[in-house]
Amino acid sequence: MRILQVAPLWERVPPPAYGGTEAVVGLLTDALVGLGHDVTLRASGDSLTLAELRSVYPRSLRSAGDVKDAFHCELVHVAEALRDSRGFDLIHNHAGEPALALAGLTGVPMLTTTHCLVAPEARPVWENYQGFFNTISWAQFRTFPPFEGPRFAGVVHNAIDVASFPCRTDKEDYLLFLSRVSPEKGAHLAIEVARKLGTRLVIAGKVGHLDSQYFHSIVEPEIDGKQIVFFGEANAQEKRELYSKASCLVLPICWEEPFGLVMTEAMACGTPVVAFARGAAPEIIVDGETGYLVEEVDSMVDAVQHIGRIDPLCCRRHVEHHFDVHVMAGRYLALYEVILAGAWGTPRVGEPVLELATILGDQKESL
Repeated sequence: MRILQVAPLWERVPPPAYGGTEAVVGLLTDALVGLGHDVTLRASGDSLTLAELRSVYPRSLRSAGDVKDAFHCELVHVAEALRDSRGFDLIHNHAGEPALALAGLTGVPMLTTTHCLVAPEARPVWENYQGFFNTISWAQFRTFPPFEGPRFAGVVHNAIDVASFPCRTDKEDYLLFLSRVSPEKGAHLAIEVARKLGTRLVIAGKVGHLDSQYFHSIVEPEIDGKQIVFFGEANAQEKRELYSKASCLVLPICWEEPFGLVMTEAMACGTPVVAFARGAAPEIIVDGETGYLVEEVDSMVDAVQHIGRIDPLCCRRHVEHHFDVHVMAGRYLALYEVILAGAWGTPRVGEPVLELATILGDQKESL
């Protein structure tokens, strides 16, 4: 199968640190190449991949630092990808609405993975898109507006390369918050949990431009370098060390997060996760077995006190079975094959898709 993967241009593939979408694209692309498929990756020129790499920009937009208007770079990136799409069997779009808007310019079938929630202003683009899309969780699907244009292909959870994460059963006495440091991720609530427990908290994450005021006014005053420690943005090796040593990962998320790779990464290291039961968290964590799902700060405090009941090896096995890259690659290939076989018909959001039970195996929830 000849497959064109179109990644976002903001981060390289895979990202050196923060960048969940680019991490997933990198893993999927290399896994498809390993399975014998002919894959081309459209991404920033500094990307690292087993596929053929094509790019209109030599560096990721974030690392370039001199890009004033990323949108126009992204338009050229997507336009060139679609112009060059002749001869491919399928385009797998991870780059969002710009590719949707231009999808009608190519006759090649397109599957769009929605890595983010759909913004209301993007509605006209989605209404005119006639291709296929999948979500990365059932929780994300439930937020999807009832568009008339696109065809829903199913749910495929994100994944990680489990083998690259060290599993450790002996833990140190600290809580870990590893995520973008922003209000919706709940760093301030993680601090509140640590204060109530009198436990050390390590905060590791990116502080973006839009979140700098939140960080400096709410989070930074709480950092004392002893109980509340700010590590900064952790690279691939650093985050693995932080995960494997932490007693648990705390995620008081304050929005309907479509997935959350950090949960799978922590559990792969044998580290249980205590998270608010929002977004996709209930699809990732097995309550009482790989961590705890809670509703507010006080119940998170209580759950952390019982974290010793969770078996680190159970956490590891759970991720190996459900969220390893080979599981994800197999599910995407199943979607590709059904789309190309023309067996999908024209299901729309809200209509039953009978093929899902077969294609997605152990995912039981129906539409």
